[in-house]
Amino acid sequence: MIPVNLKAYKVTELSFRNNHENGFKTELDKKVSYMVKYSNNNICNGTLTAEMFDKNNPDKFGIKLVLSGIFEFDNSLIKEKVHILTFKELFPIGRSIIATTSCNAGVPPMILPNVDIESETICRYDPNALNGG
Repeated sequence: MIPVNLKAYKVTELSFRNNHENGFKTELDKKVSYMVKYSNNNICNGTLTAEMFDKNNPDKFGIKLVLSGIFEFDNSLIKEKVHILTFKELFPIGRSIIATTSCNAGVPPMILPNVDIESETICRYDPNALNGG
């Protein structure tokens, strides 16, 4: 079995704002978050939320994507590794959706910068630990 296998994905939210005048210049900023929820049978759901927006006027220009993926994973992996590997599978799809959407909207493609997930702190929340389980 491969470590993680993307079984399906879907866009759950996609919004694009372009309320600037023609020919405007902007400095883009970004926000990216990723969360994984685990279920039984070595299946998990990863949710990527990515936003790119005008740093000075975020209400006038930007894009937001929420992308969910269903993954099968090798149960010998620790969850932090599953988190990293599933992110690496889903992120390029989200990056492509953002670039394509912005390009199709008549603006230069907005390319979401790469994220080095392995250098990020991964917080683990286990609801069973709160219940003594």
